[in-house]
Amino acid sequence: MWMLQRNCGKWRTLPMDVTPYHLHAQVSSSLKGSNIALFINCSISLSTGCLLILIIAFHYKDIRLFVIDHNQVDWRIAMTSHRVLMITLELMVCVIHPVGTYCEVGLHANSSSSAPLCVSNHHGLMNMELLLSVLMFLRLYLVHRAILLHSKVLLSASYRSIGSLNNINFTFRFVLKILMNKYPARTLLVFILFFWLTASWMLTLCERQTQATATGQMNTAMWLIAITFLTVGYGDVAPKTSCGKAVCLFTGVMGVACTAMLVAVVTKMLALNKGEKHVHFFMLDIQISKRIRHAAANVLRECWLLHRANLTKGNCGEHRRHQRCLLEAIRVFRHLRLKQKKLRDYVSEMVDLPKMQMIMCDLSANWNNSYRELELRILSMEQKLDELSHCFQQTSEMLSQVLRHRNPEIR
Repeated sequence: MWMLQRNCGKWRTLPMDVTPYHLHAQVSSSLKGSNIALFINCSISLSTGCLLILIIAFHYKDIRLFVIDHNQVDWRIAMTSHRVLMITLELMVCVIHPVGTYCEVGLHANSSSSAPLCVSNHHGLMNMELLLSVLMFLRLYLVHRAILLHSKVLLSASYRSIGSLNNINFTFRFVLKILMNKYPARTLLVFILFFWLTASWMLTLCERQTQATATGQMNTAMWLIAITFLTVGYGDVAPKTSCGKAVCLFTGVMGVACTAMLVAVVTKMLALNKGEKHVHFFMLDIQISKRIRHAAANVLRECWLLHRANLTKGNCGEHRRHQRCLLEAIRVFRHLRLKQKKLRDYVSEMVDLPKMQMIMCDLSANWNNSYRELELRILSMEQKLDELSHCFQQTSEMLSQVLRHRNPEIR
């Protein structure tokens, strides 16, 4: 038995086995899905509104700090064209979120027990919602701001004072360099895990619009992102949509970059520090010196054996054997001398700049002390010369007085 049913403005033929119970079940499931989608979209819109309010409050505080720092009265002085453009762009990025709700009853057409009440083409709405959902990941730029504002570098007064004296801007790049130098493995591991989860969720969103693929599930998407990130590519799963292919392409590029960074971090961790290098090269120099002494002793021994063979005038084969041994000993001796020279040249090139700076500071301090001692000695000599001149003057006056008393006619 068949009946006519109005389907979204059109009449279609439905089988009569669609009982009121089936109709009620379909309506209930449809209303339930609509309520859940409406609740999720309302939550996203509410959180987006809160985020916009917080961003406006952040820029308000930033402008207030600028006004206080520059002793300005009018806040409009801080509103440059670049600042206005950045605030507008930031608000436009954060306002993007999926706002439409849709409900799709995914029952098979071959099923004889039930039939959809209203089946419409939602591909346009699904594509729009997918695009808005993917663009929401642009909000991840707020992560670097949170890391910068909560870092110990920005909160430390000593860091800021020394940085201001050296004209250092405390940006996210500076904080990231500090983290990579202080915690390289931990920082890289956190970034890889965060990127893995984010890319897996984006791939899941992109592949959910095709019902015939397995990459629309989170576990399969995580596996595909992992093998793509590691540039393995087993080929067991592959993206079907253009959005999924773009996500996998970006994942491969980031995987190559992170692999290079990981190799650099491991190389830096396996490298010797300055103290270890000095100890290692010092022990190598001692070992090479011992081998050089042994090689020199071998040269002397072979020379003596060759000289004794020449004196005895014995077998010519023994004479040639001693000559070959002597040439080999000389070659080993020269090779070790050259190796020691190269090692010492490399050690001399590995100059420790802080040590050289300390040596120069000590030399400068010694020169300053010597200069001060020389000045003190010159001053003492000047004082003694003044005293001598004063004594000579007094002596001359006394002599003149004595002569006057003895010879009054001299007047």
